[in-house]
Amino acid sequence: MVHSRNTVTAAALTAGLFLLTACGGDDGSAAADGSGDTVEVGVLFAGSLSDQGFMQSGHLGYQRAEKTHAGKATFSKAEQIAAADYEQALVRFATSSDLVISLGGQTDAAVRKVAPRFPKVKFVEIGGPADGKPLANLALYDPQQAQAAFLSGAASALVSEKDTVGFVGGAELPAIVNASKEFANGAKAAAPGVKILPPQYPGDFNDVAKAKQSALADFGAGADVLGQILNLGNKGLAQAATQRGGKVIGGPIPGTCGTDPAYAGYVTTDIGAEIEYAVEHALAGTWKAENVKFGLTADEPANDIELCDADPADQATLDGLKQQIADGKITTL
Repeated sequence: MVHSRNTVTAAALTAGLFLLTACGGDDGSAAADGSGDTVEVGVLFAGSLSDQGFMQSGHLGYQRAEKTHAGKATFSKAEQIAAADYEQALVRFATSSDLVISLGGQTDAAVRKVAPRFPKVKFVEIGGPADGKPLANLALYDPQQAQAAFLSGAASALVSEKDTVGFVGGAELPAIVNASKEFANGAKAAAPGVKILPPQYPGDFNDVAKAKQSALADFGAGADVLGQILNLGNKGLAQAATQRGGKVIGGPIPGTCGTDPAYAGYVTTDIGAEIEYAVEHALAGTWKAENVKFGLTADEPANDIELCDADPADQATLDGLKQQIADGKITTL
């Protein structure tokens, strides 16, 4: 068996240069049954690995898993794949991998179409619809972005001096719409009298100009703190906040407080922990086609919130809300 570690871009895929050399057709149990073979893992990153958001957070976990399981698992990845090419990319992975992981709810339709065609291959979708149903060989991992958005809403309301907050989500996908609703719920939980503007969906997670336009509209409508689920578009929100004297709750990759005054705090959502989870269970022979919830209710929480220069009372409020979520007293979509 020949193994390779390849990064594939959309251009390479379109040109037919999707080079994956691991053997396919296995049921993914080789490494767990003592045969000595490695588990082949293929990961589809729909966006850029340097997007400062969902995909980059996932890639950090990919790198950790690659290092931790060296000699036991071999990894290949594709990034920045156009929507029209999702199915082709997944098929290529499925013909040469034991475990195929797809990142992003935008890949949901494609992975559901491809998985039944390869019943001996394990598939994982990260970040799909929260109410999605697993298939016989497809597990769904929910990073609970809505839970992180709840914390972001709470933090925004606590920080706001104008008692008006807003939310910008990259695209109107089910998971992002749910996050916008939980942002509002979190804001009300922390400050019942706060005004919450209608959510903005610029239609792109990475378009800095569109994100900035959405943010300027919210600041113009009276908001002074914005929550978000964006990738590179985060830069547009920070630019607008600097222009208008507003603030942004950053994330999912936490920054360092004080390095950019536009950020009032950071939500952490560790997407990469779910890649690690999938690989660990594939290697152990305990992988299941199930819906797994991560976040504050998980054994190893992958969601958190940090306020910069937090007022002790505000921090206590946030800590209390986090504990209620962890205890199941507050549930999110």
